Parts: sequence; structure tokens; C-alpha cells
Amino acid sequence: MKVTDYFIEAGDKTLVSFEVLPPLKGGSMSDIFRTLDPLMEFKPPFIDVTYHREEYVYNKQPSGYYEKASIRKRPGTVGICASIMHRYGIDAVPHLICGGFSVEETENALIDLHFLGINNVLALRGDARRFEDKFVPEPNGHKHAVDLVRQISNMNNGIYADSNVSNGAGTDFCIGVAGYPEKHFEAPSIATDILFLKEKIEAGASYVVTQMFF
Repeated sequence: MKVTDYFIEAGDKTLVSFEVLPPLKGGSMSDIFRTLDPLMEFKPPFIDVTYHREEYVYNKQPSGYYEKASIRKRPGTVGICASIMHRYGIDAVPHLICGGFSVEETENALIDLHFLGINNVLALRGDARRFEDKFVPEPNGHKHAVDLVRQISNMNNGIYADSNVSNGAGTDFCIGVAGYPEKHFEAPSIATDILFLKEKIEAGASYVVTQMFF
């Protein structure tokens, strides 16, 4: 069931959902289940699962020099979504981000989600890496969330980034995007921030979410 369908079905009622942070590498799903099990009494219609891009770390070598390495500290978003759906029989909403993905990798991730029966995604640009002043996209990756929304929307219409795919099967993703009532800190003005949000809606987004605080 799509997130927007839950909104329509709820009417004036308040829905309570949760957001899961994947454990650090080496962690266990049992830790997530121990947290979620007692929360099921609130009957959440869906649970969001965040995604975190890779980080750069500096490992000291025997020579005394430091070697820069890229690591993903919190992998497992897709697997966690599948586990939540299997255990609780409720929808999971994976977060997809621009950072850390090429267009092709994004397409492959969306195919995996589609095959798992996941039809809700939250499309985000994502944050800059630690120690970087600004967001830097991957080579052949998306620079803005609206570009990611367009790619997902295209796949819903059977249009794939891979030019070798013709008459592709359409996916059926309900696309959520982020909104900022007090303006995104990188936006020059509230007017431009609203314009960017409007572009995401026109590109295919179906609902907008925000955070109460940072």
C-alpha cells in the first residue's frame, strides 16, 4: 500500500510511524526488532529506514603515513526494509539519496526494491560527507533530489537510464520528498526553497515530509 493511500484512508485521524537508523556495520537486526516489537501496539502504517552515504576515514599505515579510505558505516537499508515487511507485515519506506550512487547504481537499487514488493521511497539529496564543505555528487550521479525524483518517475513509466532497455516494465513507486518550513540552510531564500519543492512535485513526487527539529 502506498503512503498516500494511508493518508487518504486515515482522513482526519493522526497516523503514527517510525524511522529506523540502520545499525553500525557488525550490528544485528535483533537490536532493531527489540526496539520495534513494543512499538507495534501503536499500529504504524509504515516505517522509514534511513540511508547513510560512505564516509572517508584515515587509517595509519606501518610507514607512519595515513591512507584515505572510503567506508560505509551503516549499510543494510534494503535488507532492513525486507526484514520489517516480513516480520510485521507492514510497509517499509527506504530512503534513497543522491550521494554515493551513480545513476546506474540507483537504477539497480530501484529494481531490487521493486522485486521485493517495496513501492514507497523517500528521495533525498543527502548530506555532504564529513569534512567536506559542500555536497559533491558521484561521477555520473545526481546533483539534486529533483533529478533523483525524475529518474524514479521515469522508471514508473518504464523508462530506464540503461539505453539497452526498451519496453521496460514500469515500476509503481510512491515518491516522497523533503520539505523545509524554515528554509533549507543552503537555499538563498524561502522563495527559492519553495520553487525547488514545486519542481520536485512536478517531477513526480506525491508527498512531502519534514523534521520537527534538527
